Amino acid sequence: MRKLLLYVTVLLIGLIYIGRLSYLQLFDTSARQLSDNNAIKKLYDYPKRGYIYDRNGKLLVANQPAYDIMVIPREVKPLDTTEFCRLLKINKKDFIKRYKKARTYSPWIPSVFLAQLSKEDYASLQEKMRKFDGFYIQKRQLRDYQTEVASNVLGYISEVNEGDLKKYTYYQQGELIGRQGVEKAYEDILRGKKGVKRLQKDKHNRIIGPYKEGRFDTLPVSGKDIRITLDIELQEYGEMLMKNKRGGIVAIEPSTGEILSLVTAPSYDPAILVGRVRSKNFTKLYNDSINIPLFDRGLKAQYAPGSPFKTINALIALEEGVIGTNDKITCFHGHYFAKGQWMGCHCPSGTRNNMNRAVYESCNTYFANVYRRIIDKDEDHKKGLENWKRHVNSFGLGKFLGNDLPVGSKGHVPGEAFYNKWYGERGWRAVTTVSNAIGQGEVLATPIQLANMTAAIANRGYYYTPHVIKDVEGQTIDPKFTTKNVTTISPENFTPVIQGMHDVVEKGTAKIARIPGIEVCGKTGTAENFTTINGEKTQLTDHSIFVAFAPKENPKIAIAVFIENGYWGSRWAAPIASLMIEKHLTGEVSRGWLEERMLLGSLQEEYAKPLSGEPFEINE
Repeated sequence: MRKLLLYVTVLLIGLIYIGRLSYLQLFDTSARQLSDNNAIKKLYDYPKRGYIYDRNGKLLVANQPAYDIMVIPREVKPLDTTEFCRLLKINKKDFIKRYKKARTYSPWIPSVFLAQLSKEDYASLQEKMRKFDGFYIQKRQLRDYQTEVASNVLGYISEVNEGDLKKYTYYQQGELIGRQGVEKAYEDILRGKKGVKRLQKDKHNRIIGPYKEGRFDTLPVSGKDIRITLDIELQEYGEMLMKNKRGGIVAIEPSTGEILSLVTAPSYDPAILVGRVRSKNFTKLYNDSINIPLFDRGLKAQYAPGSPFKTINALIALEEGVIGTNDKITCFHGHYFAKGQWMGCHCPSGTRNNMNRAVYESCNTYFANVYRRIIDKDEDHKKGLENWKRHVNSFGLGKFLGNDLPVGSKGHVPGEAFYNKWYGERGWRAVTTVSNAIGQGEVLATPIQLANMTAAIANRGYYYTPHVIKDVEGQTIDPKFTTKNVTTISPENFTPVIQGMHDVVEKGTAKIARIPGIEVCGKTGTAENFTTINGEKTQLTDHSIFVAFAPKENPKIAIAVFIENGYWGSRWAAPIASLMIEKHLTGEVSRGWLEERMLLGSLQEEYAKPLSGEPFEINE
């Protein structure tokens, strides 16, 4: 038995050795790669990065040449570091630091020693590079911005970091990758494919010619050009209107879901994140904790949607049959919704509002009663709330929309689980959540979600997922951007709500948004703005909100405007939205007086206050 055990043990050990040797010979290429690195020098030929154009074919982003000093530490020989540092405009301490970093990365593989030399520095350096063994110049492409706006949409490119190198096998140290916006979302399409040239070295490490006569060399494949949906002239105009203000503007073409304008303010010129100044400028932007220019308010900022949300509650009420368009509710300048709790309203006491007037006068009392009827339908407030949430979600609220930009927030639409957690299963009713009736309470939305909601209303019950890609050279766009998303509301129920939104502009809270010859449908909003200071809930100046679409029939644009600390909807948001609509539909602006007021208007004094705002009051 022992003899048999010995034979089995020897046999198993032999099989293990044979298996391991076979793996190393047939599958594991690490030793071969190490040998190749010693005998073969790889030079990469970087492709032209794809250009970016706006919807009308205007060039937004092109390329410009840049030159990197590359190093292969194992090939470096003693050199005149003083002369080398003088040519590169660095000091000896910096030289040692960069060399050690490159050697730590790999003694055999090329890495960037000094990135992005100017054309002038390159011209004076190239003829002297032969004196410095182990160093060579690598030509690359940097971005050349043809516009000073839309930095949040376009994004930027920068050097790969350690996380990128671990995540993506394509890149090597010193190479560039898209960050933010379109550059990140469509990196694989824009970057192209780098070419490789392999050079044979002899035992003295000298280049003796192409490896295998160049049979394994590859040519670079240029990145594909793309056209995005932005109208860059409308984008420029929006950013002008938002000067000295904070907030966001999102404009969408309802019939396609194409994003016409995506403004965040404050913003920055994308050109400042190009070249050797990129790092310094990015750090400055990143550390600006007051203006937060790197934060895309159009996609990420979550606000209480305010009165524009009343349109959704009106639609749900009609769909659920809890009220008719001509049913009237009396407003007593406000509404007692629980013992000692009062929701104010600007309607005179005794006003009897039907749905149309409730929309264009923005009556809080009407919508508080409507909301309670929705939630308490069938005498089951939990079931009612979940049904209400289902309807709201169908407009793209409370979830990621699935747009093609790499950042965003999902907002919040509360449901049964949320209130059970906060109040206990028996601790809440419809009146507990009644602030949801007027877009306050626990409801949160981003500007792009409200613009998309408005597009769904304009389309009378459906929307296309918002996106910035219009077409890609030789390819089709993702079919999810051409697929309808249908809401839970029947098409016929949109007609009275749309008429109410039209009357908002014609005779209601947004008369300032009227445009001669264009039927605009909109809804103002004044959203309460709270913060916590020393553990106490403190009210700041309200946000100004306006959503709209135009024309009323066959709409071409849906828009949402948020102005932080802008008081009430008709003060800032409605005028800005109406100017954007007119600019898009006619190519010019007829109301110079309003344009001048918005362009010159500033909220910087408001933002400079440590606290701003007055006691709660609806003032639309």
